[in-house]
Amino acid sequence: MGALMSFTITLVTTFVRVGSAENFLWVWLEVWVFAYPVAIIGILAFRSFASKLTARIVEKLTH
Repeated sequence: MGALMSFTITLVTTFVRVGSAENFLWVWLEVWVFAYPVAIIGILAFRSFASKLTARIVEKLTH
């Protein structure tokens, strides 16, 4: 999940930032290599909170 999320976000934001530059692939890979560990840490840090929040929302929607 972290890989796909960081892959997609960095791909789009790098393209918006540099466009279809000749070195786009290398610029994007540099950004992704940094973003991927950050995404994993974010997932680990916020997983419990997100699960609890989702459970509360689902509970309120089903009652």
